[in-house]
Amino acid sequence: MKKFLLIYLFFGAFLKVNGKEYSITEYGARPDTSVLSTAAIQKAIDECSKTGGRVIIPAGTYKTGTLYLKNSVTLYLEKGAVLYGSTRLSDYPENLPEYTFYRKGIVKRALIYAENCTDITIEGEGLIDGQGAAFRQPEGSATDSYTVRPYLLWIIRCRNVKVEGIRLRNSAMWMQHYLACDGVYIHNIDVFNHSNKNNDLMDIDGCRNVRISDVTGDSDDDGITLKSTSGSGNENIAITNCVISSHCNAIKMGTESNTGFKNIAISNIVIRPSRVTDKSIEGDPRGHTGIALETVDGAVIDGVTITNVTMDGPICPIFIRLGNRGRGYYPGQRIETPGALKNVSISHVIARNAGKNGCSITGLQGYPVENISLDDITIEFEGGGTSENYQNEVPEKEKSYPEYDMFGDLPAYGFYVRHAKGIRFSGIRLKTKQDDYRPAFVLSDVYQANLNDLLLESTKANICNIMAENSGDIMISNSSVLGFSNALLELRAKNQRIMLNGNRMYNVGATLTKSSDARAVKEVNSFR
Repeated sequence: MKKFLLIYLFFGAFLKVNGKEYSITEYGARPDTSVLSTAAIQKAIDECSKTGGRVIIPAGTYKTGTLYLKNSVTLYLEKGAVLYGSTRLSDYPENLPEYTFYRKGIVKRALIYAENCTDITIEGEGLIDGQGAAFRQPEGSATDSYTVRPYLLWIIRCRNVKVEGIRLRNSAMWMQHYLACDGVYIHNIDVFNHSNKNNDLMDIDGCRNVRISDVTGDSDDDGITLKSTSGSGNENIAITNCVISSHCNAIKMGTESNTGFKNIAISNIVIRPSRVTDKSIEGDPRGHTGIALETVDGAVIDGVTITNVTMDGPICPIFIRLGNRGRGYYPGQRIETPGALKNVSISHVIARNAGKNGCSITGLQGYPVENISLDDITIEFEGGGTSENYQNEVPEKEKSYPEYDMFGDLPAYGFYVRHAKGIRFSGIRLKTKQDDYRPAFVLSDVYQANLNDLLLESTKANICNIMAENSGDIMISNSSVLGFSNALLELRAKNQRIMLNGNRMYNVGATLTKSSDARAVKEVNSFR
């Protein structure tokens, strides 16, 4: 009995020490925003790190400059606690991380900073406000740069990071930047970031073993973003149950893409218009893109599943791009060839109020995107495309910044696919609010494509529903056209081995248009 009592007392004492609480008011912090409490809060963090435990921010309003998290520290904001970032740049010391990444020496400041730490947590029911509007700079001025705008959270090469329950507001830069971390858990946070430029909601940059769930966020720039700006790639990442608003891209991989994106699972996402519609920083409240997958700096995207997404707005629901900007993450780095984009599945998507441009899935000549599957997707587009839009020559723009409107109005109102291999569309329903001259699909240099169970709401304006050029090994099957269309399929240039099977074309004028080469097509059991 004594033995068990001693064991109990030992472990009880151990848990008590490691659960020790350090209130910032005991170290001199004052709930008064006219007073800077940086030194007091930092002292509490330093003391806490010696034993491990929680630094408590009680109810009240506090002001601080840069805080440095340490090992085994939980920063806990009680209900009613508000931590304001100072509005003076001098309260944010410059930091030069040991780790090499693209913006090393360019971004220098943060409200909360951690590097090479283990077991750090920011949680509670309180709020952290960066007061980022205080750092706005005149457009085009010498000070209009990243160097004078602090992140809210900047976490670098840390292990076992948790951010839970809190509200984050008004960063001068990205709200959260997690760089080369291993083991990141972000749960049940609320983010509003519309006070300055580059106001991303969250940036996961070359991290492994990441879980993000139950996030509600509204950002001026990108929403939940996976980047790769160093030698560390993103791997083993799960994102689920989030409600996102963005004036830019709601869910994004890239643009910065030096290393890989592997084993990424995203599910149960609601994308809605931003609450901010009248502001000094321009932005369409609908947002630019719902789902954007981009690699342009040599990275490989391999193994991405995205499912159960509903979106109201974004102008472009889906944008997939393999390019060749080739920007290195350290001076002198040369990237000679593009990366790769393959093994992507996007399913169960409903998108309303999309724009006129259409969606695009594009690789490069000799570097196709591969094994892309889109299943059970319904999109309502604005429509209004003209015959001139249909005749548009789409430039390659190999080196250009990847963005949904980089090609202008596409020749397809639905999906423009170029330089692709192993593409599957199944259970796709597309319609336009206005009559549109363009087809639903344009396939250019596309091989091994399967278009099955399409439901296309066509109008008299459509010259055809699908156009293919320089493509082959294509199956179009079990699909229907609602309304009238002049033709199901138009073929341009050279095509080979195209099969039509079991399609219902009661209001379609012809299977092929006059410009087609009928010898490339085999039609079996199609119905009129």
